[in-house]
Amino acid sequence: MRGTFQRMADTKILISGASVAGPALAFWLTRYGFDVTVVERAPSLRPGGQAVDLRGTAKEVLRRMGLDERVRAACTDTRGETLVDRKGRTKATIRADDFDGDGVVAEIEILRGDLTDVLYESTREKAEYVFGDRIVALDERADGVDVTFASGSRKTFDVVIGADGLHSGVRALAFGEESRFVRHLGSYLAFFTVPNRLGLRNWAIGFDDVGRSAGIRGIRDGDEAMAYFGFTSEQVDYDYRDVEAQKALVRRFVAGMEWEAPWLLERLDEAPDFYFDSCAQVVMESWSRGRIGLLGDAAFCPSPLSGQGTSLAFVGAYVLAGELAADLDGGLKRYEAIMREFVENTQEMGRDNAESLFAKSRTALRLRYLMTRVMRLMPFAALASRKMRDVVNGIDLPDYPAPRLRT
Repeated sequence: MRGTFQRMADTKILISGASVAGPALAFWLTRYGFDVTVVERAPSLRPGGQAVDLRGTAKEVLRRMGLDERVRAACTDTRGETLVDRKGRTKATIRADDFDGDGVVAEIEILRGDLTDVLYESTREKAEYVFGDRIVALDERADGVDVTFASGSRKTFDVVIGADGLHSGVRALAFGEESRFVRHLGSYLAFFTVPNRLGLRNWAIGFDDVGRSAGIRGIRDGDEAMAYFGFTSEQVDYDYRDVEAQKALVRRFVAGMEWEAPWLLERLDEAPDFYFDSCAQVVMESWSRGRIGLLGDAAFCPSPLSGQGTSLAFVGAYVLAGELAADLDGGLKRYEAIMREFVENTQEMGRDNAESLFAKSRTALRLRYLMTRVMRLMPFAALASRKMRDVVNGIDLPDYPAPRLRT
């Protein structure tokens, strides 16, 4: 056992990306004794961001991490959502407990930045974090990867993992340009923090229009709220790092919306954490090449419309670390074999959700309100809950040997 532990301590693994998937993987790898470095192109952890969910099997991974209480303490504690019309009149209500906590409103819902903070605090003393740098070249060898960073430094690692999101730089370097793997699902989403002028406490309000939507959700009991816009569109050519261009797109596509939309648009320029991106999926034939692998959205983004991106990242991190600990050479392929069906079923759910997320007509809007009211009734709630539950619990977690803490 001591020899195995020493071997892991001598094994250097580089993770690109310090959002959720990267630190989650660092958590498990450092527990197994690997020498882990996490590189993040941003100068620091990114605060705020959209609310993300942990459902199904991912909640068991969280429990095995011993972080359940810390994550739950930071949750938004959103207990439901009211759907309103353009004049703010209630049309339907959804409650978290209508669907056993794994439905549209999840039991464990947390701001991405808050989840990242929990993961970072639990790994920063065991893994090395390098902010403000990124990978610019990867040269594979038989037993490792030579890595060149934007800062000019060069280092060699035994394994490199790209956990750097939908627009993964590692994926582009190792597998090819983004357009080969990213599939646009026909819509875009924007998230940003605003003052909680509606006084929302543990609740969200959503407004649907034809082909677009807006919403506000209270963040715990604070003075801030998280707002969002969504709209349908064919793929738009824009620089995903140009925030002002993204805000211009939002203004263009949601112009004329009613309810609180005009006020939300006025808040765009003062938002400290504006986030915008395509609802897209990443579909690849393989998530690894030699000693280079991908995790989370970089490998298998299911789109925000699935509600499962963070859950896939958590489960994937657990499996990938366990398989690398068992067999460094074969771990990447074994991880993919275990995860592939779970990922494909989740992505199918994401595509189904993309088809129904935005109403295509006023008649469809009225039908949506009716169906939402009906879905809360038995046996419809049970049927809807079971369908999602089957997907989010659609993998049997391997039981890996208990990892040892590095000293």
